[in-house]
Amino acid sequence: MSADAPVRPVVTKGRLLVFGLVLALLAGIAIAYTVYAVRREDEKLHGGSGTAPGGAPLTLGGAPRLLFRSTESGPGYGRLATVAAADPGGPRSVGERACERVYAAAGTALCLTTEGGLARRNVALILDAELRQVRRIELEGTPNRARVSASGRMASWTVFVYGDSYASMTFSTRTSILDTHTGALTANLEDFTTTRDGKELKSPDRNFWGVTFTADDNAFYATLSTNSSGRTYLVRGDLRARTMTVLRENVECPSLSPDGTRLVFKKKVSQSTRNPWRLHVLDLATMRETPLAEARSVDDQAVWLDDGTVAYGLPTGVGAATDVWSVRSDGAGVPLRVLAGGFSPVPLR
Repeated sequence: MSADAPVRPVVTKGRLLVFGLVLALLAGIAIAYTVYAVRREDEKLHGGSGTAPGGAPLTLGGAPRLLFRSTESGPGYGRLATVAAADPGGPRSVGERACERVYAAAGTALCLTTEGGLARRNVALILDAELRQVRRIELEGTPNRARVSASGRMASWTVFVYGDSYASMTFSTRTSILDTHTGALTANLEDFTTTRDGKELKSPDRNFWGVTFTADDNAFYATLSTNSSGRTYLVRGDLRARTMTVLRENVECPSLSPDGTRLVFKKKVSQSTRNPWRLHVLDLATMRETPLAEARSVDDQAVWLDDGTVAYGLPTGVGAATDVWSVRSDGAGVPLRVLAGGFSPVPLR
């Protein structure tokens, strides 16, 4: 052997054993820390004095109420709850079902939730009027938007495949539509043919989110965006034809009014990632936009409480808590807090 030849370390069974033990120790530390972090977060969210589940089981029937996800710190955190529509600030009833997002209509509910412990799975659950599971679909991303058509037949959800904010240019979504009567599933709206000014859009980085259905259970509105352009567009879709048509620029998370004449949506008004949006209402007949009196940035798909009022969630700035607010749809008035410690509101009429 040459005097200048490199000296190679001798690999022995002892050294391999030590190396394996070190790896096992590091893996154990990582797992232990993950368990500790999960438990600490769980204690923070569920350790408060908020309303606990109990009493009569929640249902979608009965007197007019507001269904929502409770974000009060306490044993009911993350679970579905209801309050009387006439007194939303009054006592709440909290159920056993936990959801990240919820929407319901005509005796059908869509619950986006996370199952399991450390090995968590995101799922979409179709629930009946008694909030019993009738269908379960595993999701390939983080739950984000949920809608059910007025008839209760069609359900749609959006998940983040990667990224976690529409204000970022590094996100990807997947939006699906399910016919709850036939079981037919449109797994990804990207499979539809999309046109703008009569020309087909074939951009590979298209993202769709925030579906809202019309009364016929076939047509719908949604948001289209391409990461390469950084722009968003309102599209009108046709389920049977599997097509979508671009209608207008700078429209996100549309929600159709009960009378089918207007869309409430969030419009990008700033390039800031802190306060990029403001709620507007679009008249579909005239295409005239009206900014609403809520000047804070709302990152939510607002809902219509009635033909003259929309509701939405806003973070309180304290932990994971959110409140539900409302504002008039004609641009007048002032925002009002509907209930504290709530998110993903749904009017049950």
